[in-house]
Parts: sequence; C-alpha cells; structure tokens
Amino acid sequence: MVIPRTSLGRRDLLRLGGLAALGAGAVPLLGACGGPAADGDAELQFMYWGSTFEQKAVDRMLGQFTRKSGVRVRPLYTPDEYDVKLNTLIAGGRAPDVGYVPMAMSYRLAAQGKLVNLFPYLSKYPQLANQIPGSYLWYGQDRLHGTTTANEIELLWYSRSAFADAGVPAPPADAAAAWSWDDLVANAYRLTADHEGRHPDESGFDAKRVRQFGVSSSITYGPAWYGFLRGNGADIADEKGTRCLLDTPEAIEVFQNLQDLVHKHRVGPGPGQLAATGDDPPGTNILLKTKRVAMVVDGHWSLLDMVDSKVDFGIGVLPKYQEPLTATHVAGASAVFAGGENVEKAVELFVFHNDPSYVDLFKQGLWMPQERKYYEDQAAIDSWIKNEVHPPEFRTAVVDYALKHGVPTYGPRLKNLEKIASEVLTPALQQIELGERGAGEILRTAAPKITALLQGWHHTQEL
Repeated sequence: MVIPRTSLGRRDLLRLGGLAALGAGAVPLLGACGGPAADGDAELQFMYWGSTFEQKAVDRMLGQFTRKSGVRVRPLYTPDEYDVKLNTLIAGGRAPDVGYVPMAMSYRLAAQGKLVNLFPYLSKYPQLANQIPGSYLWYGQDRLHGTTTANEIELLWYSRSAFADAGVPAPPADAAAAWSWDDLVANAYRLTADHEGRHPDESGFDAKRVRQFGVSSSITYGPAWYGFLRGNGADIADEKGTRCLLDTPEAIEVFQNLQDLVHKHRVGPGPGQLAATGDDPPGTNILLKTKRVAMVVDGHWSLLDMVDSKVDFGIGVLPKYQEPLTATHVAGASAVFAGGENVEKAVELFVFHNDPSYVDLFKQGLWMPQERKYYEDQAAIDSWIKNEVHPPEFRTAVVDYALKHGVPTYGPRLKNLEKIASEVLTPALQQIELGERGAGEILRTAAPKITALLQGWHHTQEL
C-alpha cells in the first residue's frame, strides 16, 4: 500500500504506482525547464522513474519523438527521491514539460494550477479521447489533469520449470477457468518445499529453511489484493467514499486468506524471508528465475524484466472469489506541467509517449495500451502482442482479462489516501502480515479510524 514519506524511496515509488521496480544511477537534473533552446529550436524535458530496463526503453521513445517531430527532448531519469526532486524543480520554476507524477501529488498539483488541463485537447487527439475510462484523472467537471501512464493490471506469474518439476498443471490463462482460492492453496502446497524436499503438510517440514515457496501475494501493496476484494463483493469504501468497508465479512475473508498463506499454510514467504532485513525483496523475475517462489502476484510491467532476464515464465489469471477480477490502471500519473513556453509541443509529447503506434514500450512488454481499440480490434491487438515477447497465453490472460474482468484500482480514485494509508491502513496491513492477530480483529479496529479520514472519491465523468 502507499506509504507517503517526505522522501520516496524505491519501494514507495512502486507503491505509488510506478511501472517497474526502481533502479539506480540517476541522470543529473541539468538545466532549466523546457522552452526555446539557445539556437531558437524547441526543447522539452521529460522526467520519469523506472528500472534500468525502463530507462533504456523510455530514452528510445524520446528519440523516436525527436525524429518524428523535430523537437529535442532531454530525459530526466530520476530513480530515487522522485517526489523531492520534482517538488524542488517546481518550487524553483524549473518544472519539466512532461513527466510521471506520483498519483496523490498529481491531484495536489492540479488543484494548484501546476498542471495543464488536457480536456480541450480531447477533440484534437482522438487517441486521447478514446481511452478506457479508468485511465483518466479528473479534478473537476471538464478538468483533466492527466492519465495513468499505462493500463497495468495484476496477474499471476509462475515458473514453468517449477510447475513441471512438481507435476502441477499451469494456472489457467482464461478467466472462465480461473482457480478458486482453495485451488491456489492446494497447488501452493505441492509447490512449496524445504531444503529436504518436504512439503508443508508433511511431517518434519522445516518452515525456517524453505527452498521454494509456492506463492507470494503482497498484503501491504493495495493493487495485489484489490481484485480479490472486489471479486468477493467488497471494496475499500462505499459508493460515496465516506464509510470504510474493510470490516465486512467479505473483506475480512480476503485478508485472512492472505495471512493464512504465510502463517497457517506456510506456502508463502513472511516478512524478511526473501531478503535481508531492511532490504527490498528481489524482483519477480529473480524470484521465478531462481525458483525461490513458484508463483507471484504482480503487475504486467514485470514482463519487460522477465524477457530481458530470460526467465522461463508463464502468465495466469488471478484466483477468483465470487467472480474473477483484477485491478487495472496500476500505474503512476503522467501529466503536462503548466508554465512552459511550448505547451502545444508538450501536449504532443504527452500523447505520443504512450501511443503504441509510435512507441515500442508496448511491444517490449513494459506497458499496456490505454486506447480501447487495442483490446477490441484484432489488427490493433496484434500490433503490440504478436511477437516473441508476449507468450501465447497473453491474449486471454491479459488482453481479454483486462477488458472484461478489470476494475480500476482505488489508489487514483480515493481522496485523502496518503493520510489514510500512513496513519491507519498501512499499519493495519503490516499487522496482518506479521500474523500475530487475526485479520478480522485488526480490520474491525482499523475500519472506523479509516472512515473518520475518508473524504469521498475523486471526480469522474463519461466522455
């Protein structure tokens, strides 16, 4: 879940909706904001975070924009303390022209007039006007301050070789055949083994020396459990966004099941079991490649790292409760910053930076498109998934799953989320993760406190 801090670290940016685990090695923030260059030619700045894989892909995208438009773009790759550096640039009148924005910050900047209202540009750019509704970030009627950077969703990633070694059938790649939660647990037992090869339901199993865990699904990262929550008929708040619903039986069932993976069934890793104390656990690509975990619930953005790391992976849909659902638009915001001298060109770059017609980030597996045609028109679908990067099951496990079984995650929509998360929600989820008390007891205590902080949902509107 989101953990707001004065300075966002690697995991915090990811929890704010970053598209990939953040890498190291920032490009220094040089120069003033984009505007006419000294020779009279236009120059823009594009600020972003991401893994080193994402850095290379974004820089290629910016080069493509320059070749197409003739406008030079300076990349500002900023993998650490992103919010601090962005706030510093804005305060100094040196904001970039276009870039990623942590989600909660985007609403604050929009309210302060620091972001361009993109609503008037919908008529100029059809590809911007025909996106899946959950991608739009509204701050009032006809006031559009940006979009989610991509339509990322949560999936069930797995190691093909780990499944083959255990003789376990691959997770279903079609929502109609999705496992039940009991199916997930039963298969996770078969895929979990200690250093002597014993499973959790066998005598002598050593839970302190697990060679391979069956499944890892985060309790503290909201998008990982939001699909389960909605699929079980629950939500984080009611329709008005003024009453917390995490103390309902349906919500408690979801979190108790997640806790039980670790502390009852012993098929999932607990805090600190995948990495040294204080360190981030390895990425999903490493966990699967080393067979430290056989299945991981994680976002679509993992595909780029999977392919580049040469992981023997597969993709399945998430296990279902009452209906099979997954969280969509699990991404940070993208926006155009106000005050630049080349706003029209900046908007052109904004539209370009996530258009699959020009950008190879989709074919490479980092992003999923926002525009509806890339989920409904066969030629458009083939244009980004018919290649060696996307496995055969991708059409049903990702494209169809996102369109027909996706629900926009609550992060971009719920007001006052930073305060809710830091003061109540995240500490409660961390308690559930530790397993010292049951999920029901913890959530029944936390829900009234969250209700007291709720301020409703952000504005939405139909186009």
